[in-house]
Amino acid sequence: MRPDEFLRGLDLLPTPLHERALALRAYARATRCADCQRIGDAVRLALTAAHYDEFGSAGQLLDAAEQQAAGHGSVCRPQPTTQQLGRGRIGRWAGTTAPLVAATDASWKGRAGGIGYVVSDGHYGLRSRGTGRLDPTGYSRVLINELRAVDFLLSAYEEAPSGLTVLLDSLAALRYLYRWQNGETEAMPAGYSLRPRRWSAQPTLVRLAELVSRRPDLSFAHVKGHSGHALNEAADSLSHMARRRIGESFDVRPRAHALVDAFLRDWHATIPH
Repeated sequence: MRPDEFLRGLDLLPTPLHERALALRAYARATRCADCQRIGDAVRLALTAAHYDEFGSAGQLLDAAEQQAAGHGSVCRPQPTTQQLGRGRIGRWAGTTAPLVAATDASWKGRAGGIGYVVSDGHYGLRSRGTGRLDPTGYSRVLINELRAVDFLLSAYEEAPSGLTVLLDSLAALRYLYRWQNGETEAMPAGYSLRPRRWSAQPTLVRLAELVSRRPDLSFAHVKGHSGHALNEAADSLSHMARRRIGESFDVRPRAHALVDAFLRDWHATIPH
């Protein structure tokens, strides 16, 4: 499968399936290994199913591909892991006693996008996004993805830590977060579709609005972008890395891990413990 064909098929998948297929991208390439070929066939069939809106079948095919990949191991291809699905943690910062601070950001260019977050306790995440026929974003794409980055952060926890401060460089996104905390949960960015989702019980921003309205203990604050703020720069870099991953093939995890570790060293060097 040519890279452009893979990317077009990837654009048709809803976010959860999109991430799983992206983690299996290496198997879609030509190979002499029969096991890798079978895994790649399942991935290609999943993308074909998405073309016909058969997302249940696409999910089942990706289930099969992941199971086969886990059984085959990483001799021929990297084995998909939870890290490849976009989240990680740098353990050295887990014991920090300073108040928790996080930063989120989004990046978009053409039809490719990415979101990212980093937390002062070492948690981080990055996720690629594309556009397709089922994309509910509308014309407020940048704003909506800034808010999706906040949801991506908060969903990393079973329950977001009390007192967490989230930094954003988007004033427009901050205004919606403040409105939702004040109970205006029906307020949504212009053009954002609220049609039922096949892959989720609620649209992402509806879920986020309800969560934020129940958590007055969470703080949201503005940080000027590209001003050298360590956490903001880390989140910005992660979102760019996620966006580039759609069109390029590279090992995300070590790059993201090293990048976040470097920025967190800078952050912790400037605050009292």
